[in-house]
Amino acid sequence: MTWVALMAPSYLMRAALSKRAKTRSGRQTILRTIGKVDNCQVGVFAGYVSEHGYALVNKRLFIPEKWFTEPYSDRRQKCKLPPETVFKTKPQLAVDMLNDLSQEKILPFKYVLADSIYGLSPEFISAAESLVDKTYLVSVASDTLCWLKRPMSVTKTYRWGGQTRSKTVLVDPHKKPITVEELAKNINDYFWYRRTVSEGTKGPIVYEFTRRRVILSAAGLPQKTVWLLIRRNLGDDRQYAFFISNASSSTSLKTLVWLSGLRWAIEQCFEETKTDLGMDHYEVRKFPGWQHHMLTCMLAHFFLWHLKIRMEKKSTVYYALAA
Repeated sequence: MTWVALMAPSYLMRAALSKRAKTRSGRQTILRTIGKVDNCQVGVFAGYVSEHGYALVNKRLFIPEKWFTEPYSDRRQKCKLPPETVFKTKPQLAVDMLNDLSQEKILPFKYVLADSIYGLSPEFISAAESLVDKTYLVSVASDTLCWLKRPMSVTKTYRWGGQTRSKTVLVDPHKKPITVEELAKNINDYFWYRRTVSEGTKGPIVYEFTRRRVILSAAGLPQKTVWLLIRRNLGDDRQYAFFISNASSSTSLKTLVWLSGLRWAIEQCFEETKTDLGMDHYEVRKFPGWQHHMLTCMLAHFFLWHLKIRMEKKSTVYYALAA
């Protein structure tokens, strides 16, 4: 599953659900849940997190691009795919949901969280930045390039094919950007801060964090300045996770750590809907059936979650520990 979270915060997620019928609108991918490549359906979901709880609030079914070619016209009809449906990437589906939630103005939110598939999407980042008074924090890959200090660049003009053209280059071509992973491995232990991010089944989940203001690189040139939040596990076998945010320069480390930990609430949404409500247990073969099943699970989860709160069997404090 793919997720985008909206927080009142809020959050986005992608989910791959194993299905085998050839007529179903799906694709082949690696499924961790069954440990092999199989047919599946991929959904993009939006979740909402607040001090009162968490829930899934929107969804889109990802349709592979080849399904919109002529050889697949019969399958589209058998699956009752609406004729007006066009191919959209997962980040584009997420942008649609993000814009819908913002324009509806029903669920107030201040933060937008998403995993790395969206952190690498310029279209999604632009959509998040266009929202007034909203802050995003998205995961990025370990090979994301950046500078700690903005390098100087210059625009040069030249003639080619009878036309005057321009090109922006670095003043010092030797000042290459470095990966965020390389940056993390060279930060002294003194600058890492230990924080509890959530409550696990075996006790508190603890990581070490640090942050840096960095300048992102695109095509070898400096771009926007953002916060880079780095998380690593405890122990000798270091594993790193990286997040970027457009939060203001005055934003505290505590706030960034808190945001990074809210992914736990979204993962709980899927864990609970799958385990308790059979979200991934269905045999639907058509587009309306998928929409109906997912919506039913989302509504049932919302109802049961708040029923547990009223019966004082569930607490919302776990994902707020980092704050």
